[in-house]
Amino acid sequence: MIILRPSREPAVSPTQKQVIGRIGEDIAGKYLENKGFKIVGRNYLKKYGEIDIIAQKGKITHFIEVKTVTHENFPQNVSRVTDNYRPEDNIHPQKLKRLARTIQAYLLEKFPKGEPEWQFDAITVRLDMKTRQAKVRFMDNLIL
Repeated sequence: MIILRPSREPAVSPTQKQVIGRIGEDIAGKYLENKGFKIVGRNYLKKYGEIDIIAQKGKITHFIEVKTVTHENFPQNVSRVTDNYRPEDNIHPQKLKRLARTIQAYLLEKFPKGEPEWQFDAITVRLDMKTRQAKVRFMDNLIL
């Protein structure tokens, strides 16, 4: 007879990038709520992609990609005093393709009788961990 016991290995800790991403998503969620959006879902995950935030405002469903950067995780070749690094540059064509597929899956799963009015938006969050301040930029109704 074999007795199976729960593993005593510690759970995998999130990476620094994942922690920063979670902070950014939390800030983006608060920002959206302050602007009158209702958050209906977060981190909708399929094997081919993830939707960070799904929100509702009026009759429109918003699929929102959140990109977060800190001064600490800027690329090495970007000066910390310049504003040239844009987190939205990380929303590249391959990412958009995966997002489009994931949005299709969500719509088919949640609205089998017909597609609601929807749009794709992005939010960038720039964090300054030393001053504990965030700069949020909302870009709405982007083309996939």
